[in-house]
Amino acid sequence: MLLCILTGFSSGLPLYVLIQLLPAWFRDLGLDLKSIALFSFTTLPYTWKFIWAPLLDRSLSQKLGRRRLWALISQVILAILLVSLAPMDPSKNLAPIALIAFLICFASATQDIVLDAYRRELLSDEELGLGNSLFVNAYRLSSLVPGSLALILADTMPWSVSFTVTAAFMIVGIGTTLWMPEPKSDQSKSFSWKALILDPFLDLWKSKGTSGLILLLAFMLLYKLGDNMATALSTPFYMDLGFTKTDIGTVVKVASLWSSIVGGIVGGIIMLRIGINKSLWIFGVIQLLTILGFAALSQVGPDKSWLFAVVSAEYFGVGLGTAAFVAFVARSTTKAYTAAQLALLTSFAGLPRSFASASTGALIETMGYTPFFLLCTVLAIPGMLLLIWVAPWSQSSVASTASEAKKSK
Repeated sequence: MLLCILTGFSSGLPLYVLIQLLPAWFRDLGLDLKSIALFSFTTLPYTWKFIWAPLLDRSLSQKLGRRRLWALISQVILAILLVSLAPMDPSKNLAPIALIAFLICFASATQDIVLDAYRRELLSDEELGLGNSLFVNAYRLSSLVPGSLALILADTMPWSVSFTVTAAFMIVGIGTTLWMPEPKSDQSKSFSWKALILDPFLDLWKSKGTSGLILLLAFMLLYKLGDNMATALSTPFYMDLGFTKTDIGTVVKVASLWSSIVGGIVGGIIMLRIGINKSLWIFGVIQLLTILGFAALSQVGPDKSWLFAVVSAEYFGVGLGTAAFVAFVARSTTKAYTAAQLALLTSFAGLPRSFASASTGALIETMGYTPFFLLCTVLAIPGMLLLIWVAPWSQSSVASTASEAKKSK
């Protein structure tokens, strides 16, 4: 469980650099919302990671093992890329910054593949709910560095200091990788391209069936669509309302920290009692309703108490929903092909963050913030409806797992 916490922190840090620190940096230096939103395309590797994920199921080092080696490589590269942003100026170096952001996303996606697979191999099916809740909490906790500490520093110091300090926190991931044990591997000693590339996806198809796999992938795509769009430009939204960077770095991050941690812990406890399926229904409704808080905040304006309340509610709902969602995704894979299958499913889940989020800037400038958040609420409904087929309320998690195992056989 401690490893779930430490790897969660390392996994979340680079993502929050891309979706919180860079937008705040750009907005502070005068970039328009459309340009900032288009930077979402630099996060496309999160949606492509299933392409190279099978390669990460191969071991290149007997000493470090397949999981530890790939994790270490990606983490060292991330530290180098993050610190390379320090001397950059968006008004002069926008193209190089875009390239570095793309490479950060590629290395971050690679780290996610490895750490997701490691966690699945580390935990038993019974431990997935709690372990993934802790992972999600630590993932959210990592946002305090690029989304809080870095912004507070940027109010009184050059932005280069913020990026250097943020890069230094990758030491947490590097140190954890050097310390953590390599899990036992189900990998066959024989090598073939078919086994490497096709078998993970054929196994998923056979276990789910054609219609089941289509429904599963659609659910991955739509369950968090509304929430991802609503929060895609949250930092510029707060700045446009009139909040200072220090306000965002203190009020927003304190609110998001306590609520996401409590949400994740409560979610893990509830999942232990009622199972993953029912949790997805309950948490999904809460996650949907909290989007309306942003619409209300856009009408109220720069009121810190409202900001604290809205962000607290949002991250509590996200903490609940993400804990159940991540546990559901992990449960849907087989341990023999953990990395490839998790990468495929989470790639679909990440599509809205790249494609839909890229359109948010134009939508906001056309519609305004309030109608935009109402649209995000409506877009969250289709994902909830898919639960009827992918996670029926009346079917227990144990029954679901047993049914999938039977299909696989």
